[in-house]
Amino acid sequence: MQQDLVFAPLGGVGEIGMNLSLYGLGNDRRRNWLAVDLGVSFASEEHLPGVDLIFPDIRFLIKERKNLAGIVLTHAHEDHFGALIDLWPKLKVPIYATPFTAALLESKRVAEPGAPEMPVNIVPLGSRFTVGAFDIELVSVAHSIPESNALILRTPHGNVLHTGDWKIDPTPVIGLPTDEAKLRKLGEEGALAIVGDSTNAVREGRSPSEKDVAQTLRELIAAAPARVAVTTFASNVARIRAVADAARAVGREVVVVGRSMERVIGVARETGYLDGVQPFRGTDTYGYLPPDKVVALCTGSQGEPRAALSRIARDDHPEVTLGKGDTVIFSSRTIPGNEKEVGGVVNGLINQNITVITDRTHLVHVSGHPRRAELEELIGWVKPQILVPVHGEALHLSEHAALGRKLGIKHVLRCRNGDVVTLAPGAPSVAIGELPAGRMYKDGKLLISGESATISERRRLSFGGMVFVALAVTDKGVLAADPEIELQGIPEHAANGELLSDIAYNAALDTVENMPKQRRRDPDMVAEAVRRAVRASIAMHWGKKPVCHVHVLTV
Repeated sequence: MQQDLVFAPLGGVGEIGMNLSLYGLGNDRRRNWLAVDLGVSFASEEHLPGVDLIFPDIRFLIKERKNLAGIVLTHAHEDHFGALIDLWPKLKVPIYATPFTAALLESKRVAEPGAPEMPVNIVPLGSRFTVGAFDIELVSVAHSIPESNALILRTPHGNVLHTGDWKIDPTPVIGLPTDEAKLRKLGEEGALAIVGDSTNAVREGRSPSEKDVAQTLRELIAAAPARVAVTTFASNVARIRAVADAARAVGREVVVVGRSMERVIGVARETGYLDGVQPFRGTDTYGYLPPDKVVALCTGSQGEPRAALSRIARDDHPEVTLGKGDTVIFSSRTIPGNEKEVGGVVNGLINQNITVITDRTHLVHVSGHPRRAELEELIGWVKPQILVPVHGEALHLSEHAALGRKLGIKHVLRCRNGDVVTLAPGAPSVAIGELPAGRMYKDGKLLISGESATISERRRLSFGGMVFVALAVTDKGVLAADPEIELQGIPEHAANGELLSDIAYNAALDTVENMPKQRRRDPDMVAEAVRRAVRASIAMHWGKKPVCHVHVLTV
């Protein structure tokens, strides 16, 4: 039977985050699979109450575990490796990562109680190695975290470039620039396909360099009259170094505020990415430093309620305070969906008469993803026959595809999570919805299916509250006591001033008394009739239907 090469995303296509890409060599009966990345998305309490993290649904991989050769990590951002600790025990396959990524994964694992020990094969930057049927070569690319990699997959059907997250930045501050020579060499060798990052495909030109941000931070920190706090993504080691260099240039100490920042800094020092950078101070020293001699490096750029900057904005951080004349620099972008939370932090700071600087007015942040001119340049270097846009929402994928067609790529394929893209042999094609793809939620210590009724029920509770009704009925169908009513999350009074608990009580009592005696002897019939009546009565006075639970005790 003919062997083919397929690409099958289970996360990260049609969305930003939760990246999980599969490559398969074989046929419909049996394929050798390679997984690239295993990431998370972050839940919004407003839409997914109680959910901490969102994972890709890995039912297919669990089923195919014996054919899964391993997981290769492109880099250490949460949306690319954040699901490993929770999902790896269901797969138990080798993991491949470069030194910084492996060290950050281990640091994260040690900090999480009960996290499993995972075998990580540490591979050098730029190396070439084999995983199952796949010959893999790492390509160093610039991004907003050290040791980001594209992958060249060499197969009997041709070479595939999986870009991961990347940009072209000749002056990245930390780490290697994108390896143009290796990518040009791939183009000369022959490339079957690019499976590529689409995040900034809607933006013209080029993404500015980290070096430009470093210069802006230096100028702002030098000009600040009092305390300065800088918030950025904890994983952006280049930005951390830029803040440190700017502080040292004007004689300021750097105080690190936030555990995730401390963890990344520890790993960056361990792996050499902060060599030569001065020691940082702990929060216990903050209050003893003169206002013009301190820079606080804070977590919380996305408005996370428990993060350092959010607590400072609420003026309830135990060790770090800011006030009139101080400056906060948001050296970050707001991830879509976090606008409300970030806005709340900004407003809280402004209400304390703190100057807030964002990328709206100053070059204090640059994206780690390529704009259109960079995408064009990569395509020019690699000269693929096929382009598969990934890592983006529908608009990003569409713009990337249109750009590929404009540049004359022979086959441009649009896909979604769960599709199987046949890259070779023969004409490439997309089989829609071939694999189960969906979401799993981390709910406390548990993993639950995205198809579970749990979250929809929780939304209903948050919208309409709950009524509990307890009834004691004799075996002859007579009420043995008055109904007991408890309301949760429901207003006390109706518009006419009547207690909603009394309305529920009357509805329950009237329903039981008006039921035929024979039906009153059936507890299930009584419970359902009372449930319907109580919900309808409250809805009539409130305009919302609560969840209603009725317990009937036969005495």
